[in-house]
Amino acid sequence: EVCADSDFKVTLIGTASPTPRPDRFGPSTLVEAGDQKFLIDAGRGVPIRLSQMNVPMGKIDVLFLTHYHSDHTSGIPDLWLTGWLPPPFGQRKTPFHVIGPTGAKALMENLEKAYALDIKIRIEDEKLPPEGIAVKVDEFEKEGVVFERNGVKVTAFEVNHGDAIKPAVGYRIDYRGHSAVISGDTRYNENVIKYGTGADLLIHEVAMARPALMQIPAMQRIIAHHTTPKEAGMVFSKAKPKLAVYTHIVLLSNAQVPEPTLDDLVAETRQTYSGPLEVGEDLTSFEIGDTVTERRFKP
Repeated sequence: EVCADSDFKVTLIGTASPTPRPDRFGPSTLVEAGDQKFLIDAGRGVPIRLSQMNVPMGKIDVLFLTHYHSDHTSGIPDLWLTGWLPPPFGQRKTPFHVIGPTGAKALMENLEKAYALDIKIRIEDEKLPPEGIAVKVDEFEKEGVVFERNGVKVTAFEVNHGDAIKPAVGYRIDYRGHSAVISGDTRYNENVIKYGTGADLLIHEVAMARPALMQIPAMQRIIAHHTTPKEAGMVFSKAKPKLAVYTHIVLLSNAQVPEPTLDDLVAETRQTYSGPLEVGEDLTSFEIGDTVTERRFKP
């Protein structure tokens, strides 16, 4: 049992796909290491989840992006603009720092254009500090270490989210001899195994549809750029993390065919993996020390 003052903690902020669900918000993961706080992706509803955890948006040091699908980026304007406001939930006074593969600069420059009027009005009307809404972007073209500060090292690695969906990366966070790996959106990929091997925590995306649905070409296309539970189990079996966790849970359905259950998801995974596994829920935290301690959210 890790003591409660473990200073390396990962929290699932949102665990859904683009499906609008009241219980699962858009993809995002919070990493707290020492005195630093990072978000990986910012999907729908991120500010609401951060507020439930009493983490002010202004306290996020860096936002890391895995790829440019809208479900991973639609929360950015909310996080950036609302995090600048003066109440306790905001209070950012330094530039909004974004790190991502090629495309991050264009994304943020265009958001600055889109919200220019809001920014101008609030600086004039509310006298908010201009440096708190400024944007700092570090863009990278190839995998490797993309951030290092105060004992935290963040490494980006290429993943395969399908031929059309590039760039796409995952991230490995190393801190004081421990590590957490987040796959990002990907098909079964050897690089996730390479970077995830021996990690304390391996957080992986997953997608599933009932066999009847897999006759439909549109559904086949979606599943083709994600990882099935059996494939994810193979990743976990090879990487052998202390704990494997599912996030970005894609459960496909239509009017005739219901979506698979979480029990179905686990049963499929168990065909290829017998180790420690958690199906993530929004606001589930993992404290990383000599062991990994899971805490479900209690409001």
